[in-house]
Amino acid sequence: MPADAASAPALPLKALLLILVIVFVNFAGFSLVIPLLPFYGRELHASPVEVTLLFAAYSFGGIFGEIWWGRTSDRVGRRKVLIVTTACTALSYVAFAFVPNLVAALVIRVLTGFFSGTVGVCQSYIADVTRPEERARSIGLLGAALNLGFAVGPAIGGLLASPDQGLAGFRLPILAAAAVAGLAALWSGLVLAESHKPGAARPLPKWGEAMGFVAGNQLLVRLFAIAFIGIGAFASMEAVFGLWTARNFGWSTHEVGLTFIAVGLTGFAVQILLIGRATRRFGEARVIVGGLAVIALSMLLQPVLRNPVMAVVLMSMLMGGHSIAFPTAGALISRSIGGEIQGSINGLLMATNAVGRILIPPAFGMIYAVGGPDFPYFVGTALVGVAIAFGLQVVRIRDRSI
Repeated sequence: MPADAASAPALPLKALLLILVIVFVNFAGFSLVIPLLPFYGRELHASPVEVTLLFAAYSFGGIFGEIWWGRTSDRVGRRKVLIVTTACTALSYVAFAFVPNLVAALVIRVLTGFFSGTVGVCQSYIADVTRPEERARSIGLLGAALNLGFAVGPAIGGLLASPDQGLAGFRLPILAAAAVAGLAALWSGLVLAESHKPGAARPLPKWGEAMGFVAGNQLLVRLFAIAFIGIGAFASMEAVFGLWTARNFGWSTHEVGLTFIAVGLTGFAVQILLIGRATRRFGEARVIVGGLAVIALSMLLQPVLRNPVMAVVLMSMLMGGHSIAFPTAGALISRSIGGEIQGSINGLLMATNAVGRILIPPAFGMIYAVGGPDFPYFVGTALVGVAIAFGLQVVRIRDRSI
């Protein structure tokens, strides 16, 4: 952060709005394909496993993007990185709209994730130019932009697609996302001022050192296990939801897209209205367990109730549990470590979450193919049950430390 950041003026509204738009575009692009996956995959002759690989590919690229672009922005400045990555994201959407086969689709999704891996750069930009007392509020808005992108992305994908037209029917929503990203890149070039003097890149995350620290801490190792299991299981439910509803209710992209509007808005409301009150009253550990219990219950009831209205309600419950459990777990991890290792531990946490989103959804695609449409929900419930057991241990550890 520049030396004069503490006395810097408030972050200009137009710059803050643009940063939020970039985060919004990145996560709208990530969620755009959720309602399209089963139908898009069908046109590419993809199996359920391959459909879920399309979902995981974005997160795979994002791991490398967050590391690469964060360090590159230190060397050349934040503005250049945000312009280039947003423009390249737009081009990757155009390529995805005209993809000829599944292999090309997977490669392009990895590249899109790589170019969209700039949340850390956006956070750094805000930290560069915002007074310390305003930083938490501004960075908190990034979470709101993320959830809004998650809500709007599936709406764009689901409502604008026309699966009956084959692959061509998916081009309109994808090109719409490309247009928004392209406009954001142009806007960045016209509006965004440089916030960081080019210099030496930050060191690579010391993940080996962080792994050793986490492994030796009984609280952290359980919180990391919860994050890996829970986030991976949640991503898997996102990935199979379109397949499951198409099989059970004959839903198209339209119905799945409308569902994910409700899902995204639920996550937004929970983070804005509930999470602070809940943690103050019950403490972080119990809130984590409560959120995991909501996730497990929503998974279990989905194939049991098997009702279109309840499918929307239960998927929204799933997002609500996710939105209260995992930000709280991240906050508890941050509070439990010293400032000198915050960067390495938080970097390891983001990587752990991303690996969960990469590895677990394809496994659930295989479970869907082998065990049938309902089996992923029962396996997911059992898996989150393991996370709840870890969460109860976290409660005991925290109670002993008070």
